[in-house]
Amino acid sequence: MSFLLSKNHHRGSAASLHKGKTRTARRVYFSVDANTPKKNGGTTTNNKKNTNSGKKKESNAYAATVLLPQTTFEMRANSVQKEPLMQKWWLENNVYKQVANRDESKENQESFTLHDGPPYANGDLHIGHALNKILKDFITRYQALRGKRVRYVPGWDTHGLPIELKVLQSIEDPEVRKNLTPIKLRKKAAKFALGQVERQSKQFQRYGIWGEFENPYMTLQPAYEASQLEVFGKMFLNGHIYRGKKPVHWSPSSQTALAEAELEYPDVHVSQSVYVAFPIEATLEGANAIKDETLKSTLLDGSLKLAVWTTTPWTMPANAAVAMNPKLEYRVCDFKGEKIVVANDLVASLSETLEDTLTALGESPFLGAEMEGLTYQHPTIKDRVNPVIVGGDYITTDAGTGLVHTAPGHGQDDYIAGLKYNLPLHSPVDDLGNFTEEAGSELFGLNVLGDGNEKCIEQLQAANALLKREPYEHKYPYDWRTKKPTIFRATEQWFCSVEGFRDDALKALDSVKFIPESGSKRMRPMVSGRSDWCISRQRSWGVPIPCFFFEETNEVLMDESIIKHVTDIVRKEGTDAWFMKDIEELLPSEHKSKASSLRRGTDTMDVWFDSGSSWNGVLNERGMNAPCDLYLEGSDQHRGWFQSSLLTSVAATGRAPYKTLLTHGFVLDENGYKMSKSKGNVVDPNFVIEGGKNQKTEPGYGADTLRLWVASTDYNSDVSIGSNVIKQTSENYRKIRGTLRFLMGVENDFKSKEHAIAFDQLPGFDQYCLYRLEETMKKIEIAYDNYNFAAVNSEINAFTTFLSNVYLDVSKDRLYLGHPSDAKRRAAQTVVHELITNLLAALAPILPHTAEEAFLARDTVAKEDKQISVFLQGWPTKKKNSNNNSIMSQADAKNWEALIDLRSVANLAIEDARNSKLVGASLETSIKVFAEDETFSRFLKTNEHFLKEMFICSEVTLCATLSDYEKKEDREEESKEVFSKSGDSDACAGKLFAAASKASGEKCLRCWCYSNALGTTDAKKHPKLCERCGPIVLDVAPDLVYHQEASNAEAVGASSS
Repeated sequence: MSFLLSKNHHRGSAASLHKGKTRTARRVYFSVDANTPKKNGGTTTNNKKNTNSGKKKESNAYAATVLLPQTTFEMRANSVQKEPLMQKWWLENNVYKQVANRDESKENQESFTLHDGPPYANGDLHIGHALNKILKDFITRYQALRGKRVRYVPGWDTHGLPIELKVLQSIEDPEVRKNLTPIKLRKKAAKFALGQVERQSKQFQRYGIWGEFENPYMTLQPAYEASQLEVFGKMFLNGHIYRGKKPVHWSPSSQTALAEAELEYPDVHVSQSVYVAFPIEATLEGANAIKDETLKSTLLDGSLKLAVWTTTPWTMPANAAVAMNPKLEYRVCDFKGEKIVVANDLVASLSETLEDTLTALGESPFLGAEMEGLTYQHPTIKDRVNPVIVGGDYITTDAGTGLVHTAPGHGQDDYIAGLKYNLPLHSPVDDLGNFTEEAGSELFGLNVLGDGNEKCIEQLQAANALLKREPYEHKYPYDWRTKKPTIFRATEQWFCSVEGFRDDALKALDSVKFIPESGSKRMRPMVSGRSDWCISRQRSWGVPIPCFFFEETNEVLMDESIIKHVTDIVRKEGTDAWFMKDIEELLPSEHKSKASSLRRGTDTMDVWFDSGSSWNGVLNERGMNAPCDLYLEGSDQHRGWFQSSLLTSVAATGRAPYKTLLTHGFVLDENGYKMSKSKGNVVDPNFVIEGGKNQKTEPGYGADTLRLWVASTDYNSDVSIGSNVIKQTSENYRKIRGTLRFLMGVENDFKSKEHAIAFDQLPGFDQYCLYRLEETMKKIEIAYDNYNFAAVNSEINAFTTFLSNVYLDVSKDRLYLGHPSDAKRRAAQTVVHELITNLLAALAPILPHTAEEAFLARDTVAKEDKQISVFLQGWPTKKKNSNNNSIMSQADAKNWEALIDLRSVANLAIEDARNSKLVGASLETSIKVFAEDETFSRFLKTNEHFLKEMFICSEVTLCATLSDYEKKEDREEESKEVFSKSGDSDACAGKLFAAASKASGEKCLRCWCYSNALGTTDAKKHPKLCERCGPIVLDVAPDLVYHQEASNAEAVGASSS
């Protein structure tokens, strides 16, 4: 009786009560035999062993009349093998191209553009790449389903230091490396970058990402480089590009300037901090301007010193001033017999830090403004006298002494103060971070981050200027590529003057939607506080800045004609031309005569300028939406690509390049720790998809399982992944696949045009299922529109749980046991048809391989007027009845929800009956029910004919009053075994009651329902069939005859049936 195993009449476990509702806790899983042969309009045979039992089940000839599910959609996903074949099928059938090439001239044809932020072309992809690209793919596939023209152009950042270093590291001979010309290095770098792009492209596509991978954008492409130079030219002509000498982040390990976005700040960095005393020069002129008597007297006797604190002792040779806050209060203190000036609020803490008491002198403190104009002697450079100046709000009493050592060549705040006071720009440090001759013979050649720093401290101690040294733990900028400390150093560089368009950039952000909204609070301060952007780099592998220098004067020659001429050359030949052509060829006609007196610039542009110009190099260059609909990257890009794109776009065009900014967090291991190879907690997305060498112990889960994990995360924050997380995700995937498989199996003999029943003609329970479907699809649509994929996943899981636990569980009886053409069965199939269509659309963006496989596996009768792909089929239309009204009112839906809750109460009673051994299956029970709510009670009376099917039992008694419910029937008196339960429902008032007892009658051999009318249809042929099954069997298997004496309940003529 294998058909009864599939039908699964039994209640697997008791229902449970939550939040005031009774809900069934069991999830139903369906087994399907795809190879079962059909006869007589869809009847099937299935006499397989029940592998879950040690005993061989008896065969039952009536199994041949049961309509078991049939589908070629397999339960085993076999994703490792199938997914690449599906991806090949998409390419061969041009599915993406059909979406990307939708005719925009058509009326109401919308388009959607998600612009891809370019990953760096270096190394294999990690799980963060997978999270980012899969999220993007959810969006583009959903927009395609909505009928929009969608183009997704993947991109790569292919210039910059990491690739240049890879090339240099690959050359083992140091002499060859030393003599490598820029053009040879660039050729090698381009080859390396293209190889990395090809490698990463294959990995991205294995994730199921679709897009123009055959024609991606790369920052090394001539057309892209030319468009980048166009952006540079517009910014230059708008007055936003200039050359100057100022302090920038400099990486000695990379020997180049860095932008803020190229820095990282490790959690722990320890600097050697020093407290230093600078002796103030005693001048009568300076003393006369001072009102505070204590300050004046100590100044005149020549014993006064300024106490400063710094974490960079190596910058002492560049000291040009001491800055104070004019609004802070200061005090002259006695410290070991010396008179030093410190902030009044820091006297106590400095006594503790310096390990000796600072005794405040004088009756009261004085304002810092009194010290402006005083001068002091540099402690280690005897011919240098520096001023005391007014600093900014950066001078506080949070740390230090309240007086700030100022070196304009080594700090941004110092530089600004230096401009105000016309201070010298000392910066005696070379590209390698070593002191130059300007620092003095003792320091010359020493590295400022090593021996040079230590030597500076020794010099201060020798000059009796060192009050104390101590290690200081703080955040310090490191080169994100070499992972080594950087320094601030004044050099000649090209800058983008953010000051000139800062207000416009902030205004442009007003029109941008941030998801989450906190992104605005993060990015706006970054832009408002942004200093000028150093856009030049001292490297060969990049887009050159198209400028020339006069040999004699070192003056710059660059104008509109030069930029345009070079841009035209680059568009045809690429930026290699800048390094290969003669200077005269690079100059426009009006400047060619100057060629002999010029040298070309060797600086290249910051890679953030490269990627930040992509709105022009991709969106404008390829005729896509500009500004585009969406940028989606990690939250760190608020200071990276989002910002560089904003700055270049506003500076060149006056507007933001995007309408919406969406960010995701970082990926952590399943314990919430950052991934690292040293910890051994790195999750490789390729390993998740393909598995390891031993597929039994290290199975490959496929891309769709990885994608389902992404959909399950709250990606706006940091997310976690690990083996346990993936296993759980795999189980969720199997449940979704199993539900799809069952639905497709029971649709197998359904032709929509022939068999579909109008929605308003469907039984109430079927209408309710469509109502639930419609409500679910509304929520899913809203969730997709708001990029809330976790909500999509949650809604799908909740709805498939409802299907498995309720609708399909209840409907299996008519789907399996009804007449093939019975109206009630066709009604259920009509609903199933809609369920599949809608579920495939909802699942397709997240599980594209699975949804497409299921779409293609649907029987041809179910695919009438269909497109070739689920992604071309479009988003399902809203469900309406023949009067164009909603399928069901909320009031009617409430009644059905209350009935589902009553069903859960009945299941509890049935479970008690099973546990007591009164019954073995729910079909052996008789159910008695009562509802206190009058409206719901009337609903039950109207649908009394359906209750037996709803409860999957053999008898139902509907009681009009509680006393009727509590009254015992005669047979109850005899058995004395009645199991009663009650519960509540949010959908109706009052209590719900259900009681289970043993059903009367005998068991039908076909449906297993208990009946007092077995054999009434044809007592001779089918004495063991109930009044429902008898007519069905006579019609679908007229030759079948039951033979009571046949072994194992065989029936005569079974083979012919």
